[in-house]
Amino acid sequence: MTVQQNDRRSRVMVVDDERALAGMIANYLDRAGHHVRVVHTGTEAVPAAREWAPDVVVLDLGLPGVDGVEVCRQIRTFSDCLVLMVTARDGETDTLIGLSVGADDYMSKPFSVRELVARVGVLLRRPRASASVPAAGLRLGGLHVDPQAREVLLDGSPVHLTRTEFELLATLLAQPRRAFGRRALIDEIWGPDWVGDEHLVDTHVAHVRRKLDDDPARPRFIETVRGIGYRAGSGS
Repeated sequence: MTVQQNDRRSRVMVVDDERALAGMIANYLDRAGHHVRVVHTGTEAVPAAREWAPDVVVLDLGLPGVDGVEVCRQIRTFSDCLVLMVTARDGETDTLIGLSVGADDYMSKPFSVRELVARVGVLLRRPRASASVPAAGLRLGGLHVDPQAREVLLDGSPVHLTRTEFELLATLLAQPRRAFGRRALIDEIWGPDWVGDEHLVDTHVAHVRRKLDDDPARPRFIETVRGIGYRAGSGS
């Protein structure tokens, strides 16, 4: 089906080598009102994402050949789309691997296709926490967050964050005196409808810290508040 220029439906690309499952997911997503494209290999997925510019990619971690980890890593070099990683095993290692290369969310197989479609809808309805950031942006020490350009500069050098990482950093810096619990950050960034393991927040915080070269033992930008969660650091 050709997408018309006035077609405002969200674009969802499904990447899974299990053809029957991919077809079922695509069918349910189509019924939910999304425009869907299906590819079955990692080799196809990267150029398809570059050409089609999906809003969401439902990406199987265990693809043969070029696996989902590498696909996600390559997509993140040119796209800020939302990535829902699907793992075949309910293991912490698989989850961390998927999130470490820029996935925004994850689900473990087996899953209800209806639940997956609902999760895609939740991702697309995510609030833009950075929308409340002043147009001039936020500064903390040598860190500058520009919501208009979706850009982060550290001592004048760009820091490449995923959409989720950017929203997390902007949320903390916008309310510097507030200590956020995990659930509060989820409500701000993923939205109140999100359901899953709230330790997802910890993984994304770790990624932001690593990219900002922010030592958790002596944090400049993100502090851990014991028993609560996280807050913005002092910048020094």
